[in-house]
Amino acid sequence: MSTQPQKRPQGGNDDGAAREAADAVGANAQAQKRAGELDSLLDEIDSVLESNAEEFVKGFVQKGGE
Repeated sequence: MSTQPQKRPQGGNDDGAAREAADAVGANAQAQKRAGELDSLLDEIDSVLESNAEEFVKGFVQKGGE
């Protein structure tokens, strides 16, 4: 027989549902913030590539024997 405790559903407690909803709202706000930060970073990379793409690519080109 297993010695691990079994989880039993707890009925009649709506606080858990409200807490989960609040956590979901907080997670959504955090995800939107990160998406905005990522967009800013990608825009910055794009602007660098537009201004000196050739120089950027040369940095990644292998030179004999590397």
